[in-house]
Amino acid sequence: MAEKLLPREKGFSEWYVDLVLKAKLADYSDVKGCMVIRPNGYALWENMQRVLDKMFKDLGHKNAYFPMLIPESYLKKEAEHVEGFNPQLAVVTHAGGAKLEEPLVIRPTSETIINRSFAKWIQSYRDLPMLINQWANVMRWEMRTRLFLRTTEFLWQEGHTCHETEEDAEKETLQMLEVYRKFAEDYMAMPVLTGRKSETEKFAGALRTYSIEAMMQDKKALQAGTSHNLGQNFAKAFETQFQGRDGKQHHVWQTSWGVSTRLIGGLIMTHSDDAGLVVPPRLAATHVVIIPIFGKASDAEKAQVLEKSNAVAADLRKAGLSVVLDDDDTKTPGFKYNEHELIGTCLRLELGPKDLAKDSCVMVRRDVRQKEFVPLAQAVEKAKAMLDAMQSEMFAKAKAFRDSHTFEVNSYEEMQKRAEEGFMLAHWCEKPACETKAKNDMAATTRCRPFDLKQEPGKCVVCGDASRGRIVFSKAY
Repeated sequence: MAEKLLPREKGFSEWYVDLVLKAKLADYSDVKGCMVIRPNGYALWENMQRVLDKMFKDLGHKNAYFPMLIPESYLKKEAEHVEGFNPQLAVVTHAGGAKLEEPLVIRPTSETIINRSFAKWIQSYRDLPMLINQWANVMRWEMRTRLFLRTTEFLWQEGHTCHETEEDAEKETLQMLEVYRKFAEDYMAMPVLTGRKSETEKFAGALRTYSIEAMMQDKKALQAGTSHNLGQNFAKAFETQFQGRDGKQHHVWQTSWGVSTRLIGGLIMTHSDDAGLVVPPRLAATHVVIIPIFGKASDAEKAQVLEKSNAVAADLRKAGLSVVLDDDDTKTPGFKYNEHELIGTCLRLELGPKDLAKDSCVMVRRDVRQKEFVPLAQAVEKAKAMLDAMQSEMFAKAKAFRDSHTFEVNSYEEMQKRAEEGFMLAHWCEKPACETKAKNDMAATTRCRPFDLKQEPGKCVVCGDASRGRIVFSKAY
């Protein structure tokens, strides 16, 4: 039989790593802190990339690619930026058998080197807006790593845009945050809170940072995407200017925004179970596996089952579904069931001689794992309906879980008692000292101030000073 996973109740973190390895999503590398993304995991990233890339291009963004080696002096041009990233930098000091005149930093993010190009490309307001996206790898020297969630090297996209006005930059920042929300909820079936990060939690060098925050099954938060209004900080550092409509020189207003392979970890921890991976159909590599059931069938019956299985597979593919016909006769049907549940195939279709005699088949949805008997003539229509239902019900289930573990707290004592229980909506005075105390006392951090959370004045749960409204505190990845 396929390997059994460690149950979630025995240790959520251990279950997560066990699933990633046994479902062949990723593996450890001999390079400390780095991972190997296996075909099953990379297929998920490709599907995420395909959807997001279209969403970006539909809004006018174009893809480009910039060097992964960045002169160290570039990072030093923006003081807050280099201070924020300095502990995570990997630096190349020697190459070609000699010491470099200037050390080169392996890309932790690309604001600096992209601004160097923007400064050359942008001359006039007619060159704006400039809307660039890059699909790339990134290196941040992490001391404590976990597959997909936090690794030294990871894959991501980073959008970088330039605008005439602060208003235009803010509009872009919020527009891209909405793209991430839509992707997370409509494709990943992962409900998220959208809102602004605290000053302490914002991106190094930004004016404002916004994020989407999701709740995992262990009730911890996962920052799943960020969008930053950079203001003119990097533009001033790199003299990225344009001649305005008034004939004068102005610095551009900029944004940057990104999501990474961390989304795969978020998908796993939002939906999967003790049998393995559960994938929303809109991102699944395989929608349907057809498993012929032979039992004690004669050769003639086996041939009939295979012929019909291939015909059904062809019909499903014509309907736009990804199909695998698993006719490996060295494995039992039970082994195949467990194997495809482990790797997250959305729908199982079983077909044997007895089913053929009834002109029907058996279908099983991965998330609910319940059998349904379906007439073969309706197989395509039913498969599409089941996948649509699976997509919407996965979102509804995840949202119900999040909502049932989101609550107001009105005192520091209550906050400490409920720190393990999910998202805590607490009044906060916005002083970093109170934020730090919560982090030190209970490992709870501010996640974001959600846009749709009604704000009323109150008193900070930490110090009792005036608060303009509630913010989400939670333990987080």
